[in-house]
Amino acid sequence: MSTSTKVTLRVWRGDAGQGQLTDYQVEANEGEVVLDILHRLQATQAGDLAVRWNCKAGKCGSCSMEINGRPRLACMTRMSTFEPGEPITLTPIRTFPVIRDLVTDVSFNFAKAREIPSFTPDPAVRPGEFRMQQEDVQRSQEFRKCIECFLCQNVCHVIRDHPENERAFAGPRFLMRIAELEMHPADTADRREIAQDDFGLGYCNITKCCTEVCPENIKITGKIHTPSPRHRRVLRTMRRCRPAPRGGTACRTTSSFSAKGPA
Repeated sequence: MSTSTKVTLRVWRGDAGQGQLTDYQVEANEGEVVLDILHRLQATQAGDLAVRWNCKAGKCGSCSMEINGRPRLACMTRMSTFEPGEPITLTPIRTFPVIRDLVTDVSFNFAKAREIPSFTPDPAVRPGEFRMQQEDVQRSQEFRKCIECFLCQNVCHVIRDHPENERAFAGPRFLMRIAELEMHPADTADRREIAQDDFGLGYCNITKCCTEVCPENIKITGKIHTPSPRHRRVLRTMRRCRPAPRGGTACRTTSSFSAKGPA
């Protein structure tokens, strides 16, 4: 038999100009997730509440928000994880501009995605001729689990606390995309230099915040700082220092991908 209780939702309401936290008492049933409670709030008390969502299955990445200060997916956060009577504070992800209520403008991420050079196979290899080893398939498979929730982008302090770094630093999601292409045995482009010079790999402080919040449990930090098999033998570990960007590291590797191992 299901049980029903009243929970306190403390929801940020407002737009790009200003806003505030507003308290609501909402019914919650056994087995529900935060997104269920938000839908009930919309249906019963706040029909104009803006919330972005799509699949409700943890695969679209749309319902990213900060729940009690932690970046999470609303559809994957069970109500049973909170203490009885504990207020649940819901705010928009902090790194990106607020559009309204819990919805933010994440267009920065799509702009960065368009800047990454696409997959570049050898034109001399005809379709159907290339053979890929299973270990190469498995190596890049973890990258493909990304659902583009952008929680890793949100929690990365290099852009979260220093928005002036956005032009120079792509953030963990797109450094991971560059690493994915670099590790693909059929890709002929050398992406090590652009990872450093165009997308700001050297700004990463390797705090592993991105890895910690990833709902797909991708070892993001380790992946973007692991040398590609194509270049592992020639990777040099000598480091040369340069002026540190705000929120970034003071040194860079002579090759774009660091010699550090996986996280």
